[in-house]
Amino acid sequence: MAGFIQNFDNSNRLRDLAHSMIPGGAHTYAKGDDQYPVLSPGFIVNGYGCHVWDVDGNGYIEYGMGNRAVGLGHAYRHVLDAVMRQLEFGCNFTRPSHIEVECASTFLDMIPTADMVKFCKDGSDATSAAVRLARAVTGRDLIARCSDHPFFSTDDWFIGTTEMNAGIPKAVSNLTLGFRYNDLDDARALFARHPGAIAALILEASRGDDPEPGYLQALKDLCHDNGALFILDEMITGLRWARGGAQAHYAVQPDLSCFGKALGNGFAISALAGQREYMVLGGIEQVEKPRVFLLSTTHGAETHAMAAAIATMHVYAQEPVIEHLRSQGLRLKAGLDQVIARHGLQRHVNVVGHPACLSYGTRDATGKPSQALRTLLLQETIRRGVLAPSLVVSYSHGDDDIDQTVDAFDGALHIYRLALEEGVERYLVGRPSEVVFRRYNSRKE
Repeated sequence: MAGFIQNFDNSNRLRDLAHSMIPGGAHTYAKGDDQYPVLSPGFIVNGYGCHVWDVDGNGYIEYGMGNRAVGLGHAYRHVLDAVMRQLEFGCNFTRPSHIEVECASTFLDMIPTADMVKFCKDGSDATSAAVRLARAVTGRDLIARCSDHPFFSTDDWFIGTTEMNAGIPKAVSNLTLGFRYNDLDDARALFARHPGAIAALILEASRGDDPEPGYLQALKDLCHDNGALFILDEMITGLRWARGGAQAHYAVQPDLSCFGKALGNGFAISALAGQREYMVLGGIEQVEKPRVFLLSTTHGAETHAMAAAIATMHVYAQEPVIEHLRSQGLRLKAGLDQVIARHGLQRHVNVVGHPACLSYGTRDATGKPSQALRTLLLQETIRRGVLAPSLVVSYSHGDDDIDQTVDAFDGALHIYRLALEEGVERYLVGRPSEVVFRRYNSRKE
């Protein structure tokens, strides 16, 4: 995969066609053209392990792995075999399939802090269901989400708090509050400002750095002292921090938790899990309280997705996936830190996060974060056969893949150094990439 990649002719032809039919040219904002350099693959054809190939035949070592949804590797044989066997029997019926019970049992064995689980297709549905359930349990309207964590849902209760909030009534946006991570006093002050009005706090257990000792447990106690539920979003941390999620890693039991992404190794399945006393409100047996429309989706229990999840969970139970993710992440970070230092760029490029979920930051000559330099670094690593919008490893990343990646960054950082000295515009082809959550698009010249 070494060498310089120049040809994106087929990608460029498809871009124009895609944008004429699909708003943004992609069905996920994080995959859009505005997130990548002009010189980048527009469309992927196939993937195997940690390698992908684009429509022009260019090959890459991939990081990010489907926005962290592919933990084992693309086209992982054990998962594919389970999916194909299941598909021969059909995928969606008028009544539940027996595999739904098997999948729920396997999941609850993996997440012993939960009593019940309900499956759906994406993380947004799971977190929004948790929010609705918390409001029903408490009879309160306000939700507090961690302001330091970038994304919880595509639904109005969260998107209304971002810059990209067009079309969302202000009355809805006002129902969501914010609190700072690792700052218990900030959460205390939030409850004091809104006594008896907050239904739940929702946060990720970690974005990379560990929480302060006892923080999560104290935050949960604070929620309960104030009559609110404690919700953990495990979309990223689940099946990366530990097989049982960050809640197992940090020894905290949430009232509700939401899983997805790596749960199906790329197949569409997510989960809302929680304590029985809350989850039964979405069932048909309890008669004391009003029913909650918890989750009900036509495709929420597709049998092949459940087969993928069961197979994925079995691999995690039987093989050292978590240990491999950690060791390869540490190997990658050590190698990148070394080449960053060799180029004297410690003030300008840094690798941060949990070993299984690394990312990188880029800064200009004055030390300020720079989208242009981030785009340049992406451009130059893509030239060298590495597709790394983040540095998220999979079970399929071997030592050779890591070493080749470090070599690619070594070459790219040489260009980065020159750009700092001579100006990024001399080396970046086209416009910089942009952040997803922005109020307006940039005007095209």
